[in-house]
Amino acid sequence: MNGLLKKLGWVMLGTFLGFALAFNFSADAQHSDASPSSLPVDELRTFSEVFGKIKTDYVEPVPDRKLIKEAIIGMVSGLDPHSAYLDQEAYKELQTGTQGEFGGLGLEVTMDDGLVKVVSPIDDSPAAKAGMKPGDLIIKLDGEAVKGMTLNDAVKLMRGKPDTTISLTVLRKDVPKPLVITLTRAIIKMKSVRLEEKDPGYAVMRISQFQERTAEDLAKAFDKFYKDNQGHVKGIVLDLRNNPGGLLNAAVGVSAVFLPKDTLVVYTDGRIPDSKMHLTTLPENYLPGPTEEDFIATLPDAVKKVPLVVLVNGGSASASEIVAGALQDQKRGTIMGVRTFGKGSVQTIFPLGNNTALKLTTARYFTPKGRSIQAKGIDPDLVVPDDANSVEATLGIREADLTGHLANPNDGKAGTPSAASPAPEMATPQLHAGKAGGKSGKPVDVQMDQAISYLKKAQGDTQH
Repeated sequence: MNGLLKKLGWVMLGTFLGFALAFNFSADAQHSDASPSSLPVDELRTFSEVFGKIKTDYVEPVPDRKLIKEAIIGMVSGLDPHSAYLDQEAYKELQTGTQGEFGGLGLEVTMDDGLVKVVSPIDDSPAAKAGMKPGDLIIKLDGEAVKGMTLNDAVKLMRGKPDTTISLTVLRKDVPKPLVITLTRAIIKMKSVRLEEKDPGYAVMRISQFQERTAEDLAKAFDKFYKDNQGHVKGIVLDLRNNPGGLLNAAVGVSAVFLPKDTLVVYTDGRIPDSKMHLTTLPENYLPGPTEEDFIATLPDAVKKVPLVVLVNGGSASASEIVAGALQDQKRGTIMGVRTFGKGSVQTIFPLGNNTALKLTTARYFTPKGRSIQAKGIDPDLVVPDDANSVEATLGIREADLTGHLANPNDGKAGTPSAASPAPEMATPQLHAGKAGGKSGKPVDVQMDQAISYLKKAQGDTQH
C-alpha cells in the first residue's frame, strides 16, 4: 500500500508548464523489464565525431558540460512534447509549482514547433488580467526570439521577482499583427478550488489545477455548502474548463468525492511494472500520506447522489480528462461543453543527482471502460459550443496538433494527427449556445448557463 502511494506521488499528469508533480516515486522504475539491445556503434561514433569537431573547430570554445547538457536536452525533447531534462532551476520550479505558489506571470504553456504556446492562463494571474488566451503563440520575450529556446529557457525568462515587468510578443489567431503585451510579475497563488452559489441550492465548483490539497479543498467546500443550505443541495457544476491537469492522486481524490468507495477511476499501462496501476476510490489512492485523515469519509451521502454536470473544453487536459472520463464511464454525471485536449500520457520524474531530473513519458492512462484519451480527448455527452467570439469557437489546440505527440494505441503511427476524426458536434446531442452578450452588454458564460438550466430541468425547478 505504501509502495503504491510512492508511485502515485511521482506520477504527474500534465500541466505543461507548472507541470504538477509529487516527489516520492520509486527510482527503481527507471529499470525497464525489456531486454537491452546492442548499442548502435555507428551512431555513437558519429556522435563522438560531432562532439570532437565542435571542440576543435567551433568559432568559440564551448565547455564540455554545456555540450553534454545540450545533447541530453535534444535527445529527450525529441521523444514527445512532454518529456524533458530538468536542470537545477527547472526542477526547483516544478517542486514549487506543486505547492501552489511561485513568482511569475501565471501561464500554463507548452512548446509547439519551436514557439511557446499558451494552454491557459491561471485564474486571477497577471496573464489572465492582461487578456492572454489559450492558443496564443509567444514569439519574443523582452525582444528576444523564442525560436531556438527550450521550454525551460523560456520559462526562466518568464518567471522572476514580483513587480518586475516583461514584454511578450504574441501571435493570435485572426489578429493580423503581433500583439505586444507587457506583464508585471507577481506571486502566483493558485487557489485550485473556488465555490460559487449561482442560484439557491446550485453550486459551481471551479477547479483551476490539480494540486496536493485540491480534493480535500473540494470536499471541504461541498461540506460547507451542504451545511449552509441545510442539506438542500439541488445540483453541482464541476467546472474543469481550461484546467491543464496536475497530480494523479488529486484527480483520483476529486473523482472519489462523487463516486462510491472502491470504484475504478483510471488505469495506466506502460513498459515497466511500476507504470501498470489500477486506481480506485480507496483512501490509499488519493490521500497525500498514509497518516492523513480521510476527508471524504465524513462527507454527507448527498455528494454521491446530487445531480452533477462537468464542464470541459479544449483547455481541459490530463488530470481533468481523468476525472471527466471516470465520471462519464461510471455514469455519475453529465459531461458538457466541447471535446477536451487529449493528453493521455503519464510523466514520471526520475532524480538524476545534483538536483537535476528527467521527466519521462512512461505510460498511457485509460478510463474505466478502457478508452485511451491520448490525442483524442473526452467527447462530452452534451455538446455546448461557446459563443462565436470566444476562444473555444476560434481556436482548436489539442494534443493531436503538437509535433511529435504520442499516438492513441488504437490508431496508427505516432505523430499522426487525429484531428480529422468526426467533430463531437456531429456525434453527440448539441444544445443551443445562446447569445454572446446579456442585457448589460457584458459577455455571458453560455456554457455555464446551459449547465445550470440542465440541472434545473432535471430537478423540475422552473424558478429563476
